[in-house]
Order: sequence, then C-alpha cells, then structure tokens
Amino acid sequence: MTTPLRVGAVNYLNTKPLIERLTDFAPNIDLTLDLPSRLADRLAAGELDVGLIPVVEFFRGGNYSFVPNVAIGSRGPVLSVTLFSKVPWEQIRSVSLDEGSRTSAALTRIILQKRYGVRPTFEQLPIDAGADDLATDAVLLIGDRAMRACLPGYRFAYDLGEEWTAWTGLPMVFAVWAVRGGVELGAAETAFHRAKEYGLANAGLIAQREAPALDLDPGYCRRYMTNIIRYDLGPTELAGLRKYRELAEELGLVAPAPRHPHAGRAQ
Repeated sequence: MTTPLRVGAVNYLNTKPLIERLTDFAPNIDLTLDLPSRLADRLAAGELDVGLIPVVEFFRGGNYSFVPNVAIGSRGPVLSVTLFSKVPWEQIRSVSLDEGSRTSAALTRIILQKRYGVRPTFEQLPIDAGADDLATDAVLLIGDRAMRACLPGYRFAYDLGEEWTAWTGLPMVFAVWAVRGGVELGAAETAFHRAKEYGLANAGLIAQREAPALDLDPGYCRRYMTNIIRYDLGPTELAGLRKYRELAEELGLVAPAPRHPHAGRAQ
C-alpha cells in the first residue's frame, strides 16, 4: 500500500484553484484544510508532509523546499489582505492582527515600520471574533473574511498587495506549497501542477459553487481568481520573495539567509 502524502491547504477562495481535483490527480494525497498559521505549525511539527503555508513561515522553517511555479500572490491589489484603519498610516499606534495570518501580519509590520516609520503595538484577533468594534486603531483581515468585511467604523481600507507593489514595484507572494525536509514528492509533484491548471481552467465553475456561501457575486469571485490572484512563481515573483525576506530580516522577523543557499530553495 502506498504511504499517504499528508497535505494541508487553506479553505479560502484563493486556494480553491490549487486543490480542485488534487486528490484525483494523486490518490495517495490525504488532504486536510486549516488556517494558514495552523498549517505552518502542523508542518513544522511533522504532522504534514506538504503545506500551503505563509511564505514568512517558509523562511522560518529552514529545512523546506517548495513545489516549483505554484504560489498564491498578487501584483497590485489582492482584495483579500486588508488593513482597516481609523486613521492614516502615519497615525496608527495599535493594530489587531487576524489570527489566521503570518505573512500578512509580518507584511503589516514591514510596511508600517519601513515605509511609514511607525512602530505600533500589536495584538491578536481571534478567528471567530468580530472586527467592527475594536479599541485598536487598525485591524488586519485576510482571506474570505477580508473580502466580505464591511467596517463603517474604519475610514481607511488599505490593500496590502497594492501597498507592497506601489512601494517596491514587485509582486507579493503570500503562500507556497512547502515540502518538509526528507519528503520526496516523486510523481505526486505533477499533481500540484495539474490541479492548478485544471482549477484555473474551471474558475467559473468554482466561482458559481463557492459564491453563495461567501455571499459574493460569482462574477466577482471568478475575476478574483483569474485576474487578481497570481498562481505562478516565476522570476518576478521570486524577486518579490527575496525583497520580502530582505525586509523581514532587517526587522528580525526571520533569521538571516544561509550564505550558500541550496538550489530549489527561495533564499
């Protein structure tokens, strides 16, 4: 009997094209769904072999490789990573961070400190907590919750994908398929590429299926998956990853990269 490949993914709309029929393309995959932050913890604990994890946790992991040319990112607005604020960037003194976030939480810190020169305090917002009556100046929401959010108490809604690209000129990569050290994907690697191709080709059907539960328009969902989210991990995306790591290192959010990075790792 083939040993199951324990794979963890996120149950957000932006992930659906990457996992559509994934277990059909590789029947030995045992797929579970969880929050990005929890997937990172489970991969680090050895409970998963492959996880669609926040890129900041990929850099923190140290002994991970990634499935080539598959990612979740954006070049410009991302629509699902938003900092809602009562005041302009320069006046933010306290921030609540979505419990599900790691990459976007670090990105919030990077933009606030490196671009706007402010060092607010941070606290965690539980995944099941409301966000419309918080004491903090700003709140970071990610994923489907950010797409559905309507927070009239917050004057500003800052799209962090848009902020990043306007600042750096580079794409922002939020998540990759990280492979734990010692795990050999073998033929299963092809399944991740086939699932991506199939999912994007059928984005309209996915949108029709998922939109009602999200209370969003199917056309909006389809445009989000096909025109907003970027699922490739090419040279420009890798350049964005390197810039993100560089800034995260400067703030002590990740350890410095090894001097002699190994091939196949986004150092």
